[in-house]
This record gives sequence, structure tokens and C-alpha cells, in this order.
Amino acid sequence: MGAAGVGGAGYRRTVTPPRTATGSATPSARAKGRRRGARPSGTELLAAAVGAVPGGAERPGQLQMTTAIEECVAGGEHLLVQAGTGTGKSLAYLAPALTVDGPVVVSTATLALQSQLVDHDLPRLADAVEPVLGRRPTFAVLKGRHHYLCLARLDNSTEEEPEDTLFDAPAARPGGGTKWLGEAGRLGKQVERLRDWAEKTATGDRDELDPGVDDQAWRLVSMPARECVGAARCPFGQECFAEASRARAREADIVVTNHSLLAVDMLADRHIVPPHKLLIVDEAHELADRVSSAAQAELVPELIDRTTRRARTLLRPETAEALTAAGDALAVGLAEAPAGRITAGLPTPLREACTLLDAATRSALDAIGDVKADDPDPVRKQQAKAALDELSTTAQRLLEEGDHDVAWVEKNDSGNRRALVVAPLSVAGTLAAHLYDERTVVATSATLALGGRFDTVARALGLDAPPPAPPSPAAAALAARTGPGRPAAEAPGRRLAGDVTPNTVVPATEGPGWRSLDVGSPFDYARQGILYVAAHLPRPSVSGLPEAAGEELLGLVEALGGRTLGLFSSRRAAQQAAELLRARTDLPVLLQGEEALPLLVRRFREERASCLFGVMSLWQGVDVPGDACQLVVIDRLPFPRPDEPLAAARAAAVDAGGGSGFSAVSVPIAAVRLAQGVGRLIRATGDRGVVAVLDSRLETARGYGPFLRRSLPPFWYTTRPEVARGALERLAKS
Repeated sequence: MGAAGVGGAGYRRTVTPPRTATGSATPSARAKGRRRGARPSGTELLAAAVGAVPGGAERPGQLQMTTAIEECVAGGEHLLVQAGTGTGKSLAYLAPALTVDGPVVVSTATLALQSQLVDHDLPRLADAVEPVLGRRPTFAVLKGRHHYLCLARLDNSTEEEPEDTLFDAPAARPGGGTKWLGEAGRLGKQVERLRDWAEKTATGDRDELDPGVDDQAWRLVSMPARECVGAARCPFGQECFAEASRARAREADIVVTNHSLLAVDMLADRHIVPPHKLLIVDEAHELADRVSSAAQAELVPELIDRTTRRARTLLRPETAEALTAAGDALAVGLAEAPAGRITAGLPTPLREACTLLDAATRSALDAIGDVKADDPDPVRKQQAKAALDELSTTAQRLLEEGDHDVAWVEKNDSGNRRALVVAPLSVAGTLAAHLYDERTVVATSATLALGGRFDTVARALGLDAPPPAPPSPAAAALAARTGPGRPAAEAPGRRLAGDVTPNTVVPATEGPGWRSLDVGSPFDYARQGILYVAAHLPRPSVSGLPEAAGEELLGLVEALGGRTLGLFSSRRAAQQAAELLRARTDLPVLLQGEEALPLLVRRFREERASCLFGVMSLWQGVDVPGDACQLVVIDRLPFPRPDEPLAAARAAAVDAGGGSGFSAVSVPIAAVRLAQGVGRLIRATGDRGVVAVLDSRLETARGYGPFLRRSLPPFWYTTRPEVARGALERLAKS
């Protein structure tokens, strides 16, 4: 199909999407339902939800969390809650959420948790509490505008697509190269299927399209928020799927969204997410990074070229040529600049390119003028204006070279992506200013207490946290007996990974307007698992997998006979580990990147003797309870790489202020990553196994080793290889 056939003119949809959530009550109906009798408490709703589960039993940590949320809502305090795996924290916060005049907003970092809430937890909760509430509670999902089909975009995608999509520049697509005619035909077929789907769908949500389409096809029929003219000026405003989703969210008791949209909402003065009194941030350890990503901007030559083509019909020839010249100048400047953080001011070629771009975009915006109701094509005009405005704002931001920003040149290994990127040095101030006003915030995760305290995460989330208190006499006595450099296995008595006693929870921390709580975990980590640190191995010094670490890995995997999840610091290390085991064992070894990740995880779960090796996305994205995963191996402590621009800049800023950037920035990042990786082992009460860390620094580093160990679940702890292998051999026979 030719490009002109991708969109088609005069498209009109005959089916109008619903403007309210399916089965939802209107606000007045909700209020009426709540007035009947005394409103049930969160603990009563939790009891009803737990009682509806066959064999369900109330968990102390779950009840403790629900009670604390109710208290904080009543007292206007914010709450940080560390809830370990198996606590049942979703029900613990959803039950008290139903006691608050809605909507209540729940934000997640991952699609997996969002799906669990929407597809499982919320429907079951609604069934269970309906008799108690006297009505059925409602919920809705709120996603970014670009997740929904845009009827105006579908109607207008007829002119720029030959240039914008069918013949994108090589850097715009994986693998590079010009799109060939067969790909153009495939794209046209996908969009035709989208046109058919548009006649049937009630929501326009991309996630409900099965089978899906690729990103390139979806771009033709979706509209980023910055390019939207608004429902009042759009000819399809009354049928808009994105507006309908917002309408459903305003009427729901609970709105489920994601950290990225929550971040955009904060940066847009909270005009996207409906007004609410309670915000629950699950997977809260991810929030600061998502806000940082939302506040990040970049200049890419291909984007300037695409924007110029889109706006050309609205501009004078000389204005369009100035934009093209600015894009060419940026391409030359990026080709000459090395990848990495810019520390001594923008290089002259990049500064000149940004200056040219700033002037050209300002001229173009003046020429286009305001979008008016009587414009012949307001949608296309707004798209052009939005793209130009974003380029102009980013160029000005880079030219300002503010102390609060970090700039770097980004290039991928294949060389087909070159970008000039700018991001905030810190988002703590943004969070302090925009996250907490006029609502109670409950932030929860399994990894909030780093080093045994909440203050590090509290400060990262924009809260005023007190400095660490001196150690208690008991803690000082324990440190004196064992010493931070003394092998734990040789210390008197039984030692746990976090230098704590069994079932000990992190002590509470509090500050102005907030408090914290660790509700522990129902798992008996000291009996279910061992944390083995290979303290005899040399300190890792080279990239990849050192020979000694490879031999240690081989011995551990052979002792168990597979069932191993390997979490590696680099693709090279994972590749070397896979090659080693394939050469010297007959075990099936699955390597991330060789097949789609969901398929690899399914095979790992089903093939008892298999091993799965991969990098950072496996540290949080794998949930394999049972005996399919009884050994988790971590090759080295997951500190940020020295060439990670943001982490390096933040550490340098702390150093410049007289502190330790490594301790303040790199160690907390490693603590969160390590806790997430270690958490892959025990996923259910019947799980058993060993976590093996092949980095001796976790035991021998006097400064940060104890901090990292206190950030982990309290496994039984050893540095003796024969103890770890003996435990694995016993598991192999069980």
C-alpha cells in the first residue's frame, strides 16, 4: 500500500467510546452509597478481602501496614513502608484506599504490577468488599495520551508519512538502512488493521490490541500530549479515547497509573491525574529515576529533520532552510564530540549548533503563530508547533549550562544513534515541591531501607530526613565482637546477612510531616536461604568474568545441577559465563538476548536443570517461585559504571561539597540493585536456596560492605565455599 493509503481522508468513527468506567458509580451515587450506615474501616475491608481467599489468613505485616495508612491519612502525614516479598502489600494499601473519598491514585513502576492490580487484585477486592461497602467499588487505568488511538491522527495521516515513516533516516530504526518497499507495504497493512480496530474498540488502549503492531505503525495513529490541540479545538474531541480515559478516572474509586505519567503530571503542575487526597506509590524505589527521565530532554539530528519536514508547508523557504542547517550543524558537532559527560562547557561546534537551532525554531514559531479554531488543519499546526517548541526549549536549556543540569553526548555501540542529552542533576527538589502538596503520599517497596535506615531513600524522594543517629550500645558491642572485616562465618554464634537477629525489622525513621515503617516479611529468610559471599576471590578489577569467578560459578552450578539464575554486571560477563557452562557441562544454558525474554523465563521455569543468565533487566523482572530457581549468582556488586553520566555528575557534586560522592550516590544505587537481585531467590514460603555473590568486597570492604549487607534480607550468612556447595548438594538430592 502506498503512503497515501496509510491514513485515508474523511475518516469518521461510528462507535463512540464510553465516557464512564464499566459498571462505575457516578460521584453522587458513590456518596449516597457511603452514607448508608457507618463507613467500614480499612482493617474491616482487609479482613473481608482476606476472608474471601480460600485458605486466606491475615498476615501481621499486612494488618500493620493497613493500620498505619489509615492513621497517616487521618493525621495528614506521609508514610514510607518497607514491605518484603510475601507481605501482601497490594491488599494492605488497597483496602484503606477504599475508605478515602475517591479517587485514590495508585502508581506503579512496572507493567507487570499494573497488570496484577488491574487484572487480579482489584477485581477480587471489589467482589470481596461489595457486601461490606454496600456497593461495588470501581477502578480505572490512566495511561499517557500516546497509549490511546487518536482519531484525528488517523484522519490526518496522509501527507508527511512518506518522509516521516516510510523513509526514516537510518538512526531512527534498529539496524539502520532505508526502508524498502516491502516494509512500507507491511506498515500500510498494520495501519489498515488499526483503522478496522478503531471501529470496534471501546477504549482505544494499545494494550488491548491483539495481535499488536510495531511502534512505527502506532506512531501514525497516536498523539503525544504535547502535540494535542485539546478536545475543545479537535474535530474528534467528543470521541477522544484519551479524554474518555480521564473521564473514567475522575469517576473511579481507585485509579491505577504509572510513575512516568505521575512524573509528567508533577512537571505539568498536576493537570493530568485527577485531583485526589491519597497517592500510593508502589515500587517507590523507582520513582526518582522516572521523574529524572521525564525531566530529561535531547537533541537528535533526525528529529530536527523530521520536524522541519512536518512544518515545511507552514514556513517560508528560508526559515525551513535555517532549521535544516541547524540539524546539519548538530550532526557534525556530535560526530566530532566523544561520548560521555560534558564537564567543561559545550564544545564550540555543539554550542554553535544549539545557537542556530534556537534562532531557527524561534523564527519558525513566530511564522506559524497561534493555533486558532478556524484554522483549516489545527491538528497538524499544533503538531508542528509542539515539536518546534520542544527543540527550542531544549536548545535554550543546553545553552544556559545551568549548575542544576547535566549534559552529555550519547552514542550507541553500532554508531547509528547520536544525541545531545540534558537532565536534572537532582529531582529531590522537584519531588519536594510537587509530590506532597494537598495529598497524603504512601511510598512502599520491598527495598526502601538502605543500610538498615530509611533516611537515604527519604532524601531522594524530597523529604527532610534527619542525619543518622550514633549506634546503640548493643550495636556497638556487636561491631566490636565481629568487626567489619572479620569473616562472618568465623564470628561467634550465628550471623545473618544484615548483621541482625532473626525477624528483626528496620527501626523507624521520621522527619517533619512523615514517618516510616518496616512491616517485615512472612518468610523465614535465615532458615530458607543462605547468602554466600566468595570472600576468597580476588577483588574484581577487569571487565567481563574473571577466571577465578568463572571456576567458582561452575562449582556452584554443578553442585546443584542447574536451577541457576545468573545476574551479571555486563553482557560480556553473561556471555562468558554461558560459554563456560556450555563447554564444561551438559546443562541447558539460556542467555538473555538469544530469544525473547518471556520465552527464556518460561523455559527456565519449565526445564528443571536449566540456567538463565542475563543482565540488569533480570534483576527485577523475574519471578520464579519453587525449585526451578534455587541458586542466584551475582558476579559483582552492581555499582553504577563510571561512564554513567548522571551518577557520575551527582557523585562529583557531592565530592565538590566536601562529601563522599561514592558513599552518597554509588553505594545507595548498588544497595537497591543488589537487594532487588537477591530478592529473586525467595518468592514463596516453601522456597529454599542460596544466593552467591562472587565479589569479595561485600565481605571485605570496611566502608560500604556492612551497609550493603544491612540492605539485604536476613539470610544465613557464610563466606565458606564448602558450606555453600554442601547446601546446594543437599538441595539437589531433595
